[in-house]
Amino acid sequence: MSERSRYLPRRTCLSIPGSSPKMLAKGPSLGADMVFLDLEDSVAPLEKEAARANVVSAINDNDWGDTVLCVRINAWDTKWTYQDVIHIVEQSGERLDELMLPKVQRASEVVALDLLLTQIEANTGRSRVGIEAQIETTMGLINVEEICAASPRLETIIFGPADFAASMEMPVLTGGVQIPEYPGDHFHYVFSKILMAGRAYGLQVIDGPFLKIRELDALRDYSMRTRILGYDGKWALHPDQVKVINEVFTPTQEQFDKALAILDAYKQATETDRKGAVMFGDEMIDEASRKMAVKFVTRGERAGMTRGTEG
Repeated sequence: MSERSRYLPRRTCLSIPGSSPKMLAKGPSLGADMVFLDLEDSVAPLEKEAARANVVSAINDNDWGDTVLCVRINAWDTKWTYQDVIHIVEQSGERLDELMLPKVQRASEVVALDLLLTQIEANTGRSRVGIEAQIETTMGLINVEEICAASPRLETIIFGPADFAASMEMPVLTGGVQIPEYPGDHFHYVFSKILMAGRAYGLQVIDGPFLKIRELDALRDYSMRTRILGYDGKWALHPDQVKVINEVFTPTQEQFDKALAILDAYKQATETDRKGAVMFGDEMIDEASRKMAVKFVTRGERAGMTRGTEG
């Protein structure tokens, strides 16, 4: 169902451990745009196989509405990957949208998953399953452009800050949070490189988790960094984080209405008045202004926004 989910919002991407039937049952009601049922880091090695059955039951038995529904499998450098894919995709119904592949280092890893999915779909007749890829290592970042171009199944590219910090040997013990001792944002280059690669290939781009789950004000502050750069959303590790992240990655009503007004004014200027640029209040707008406004409107419409009464 990747064509269903490709352009749906992913403001908040909520992680739910596949080893917890209780949490899996709550997943549809927590307000996240996207939920991924996890078989990787949040599941202990001895629970991996049992977690597969839990995840299949959650996919098939719960009402997920319009939520983008994904399963994070284990990375190719483990012994669980191929059985994760076969078990989940063959036994899950059509409601499964995507698989998330962690710790992607080379485009060939995405190609391998694509080929395995193609065989399963050919043998079962099920609809197409999308792929999300996580960039969590220095090698993955070096190869991010090739990874983003690796498969038409790819819908999303994701930054994993904790594993990336470990891969870089940064002197930190908590990934994905501010480092006060650093004079700037220590991940700014990484954020920008992943964003450019994702946008070049038409992917949604997602920031990873903020690990201090009780510090919601700090979460809001840090989330704004990638929101301003142009990211589509961010991971949530706890239901309390969902509301904050949804708010950060949704345009305000004022922004949404202004973007619509810019589009109206530019359409009038170009189609009726035959001008390439026109004054809009105290600013000049042109084709570049239209492109920026379209992005705000698209994000707002994805989130279900409509024009305000003053718009």
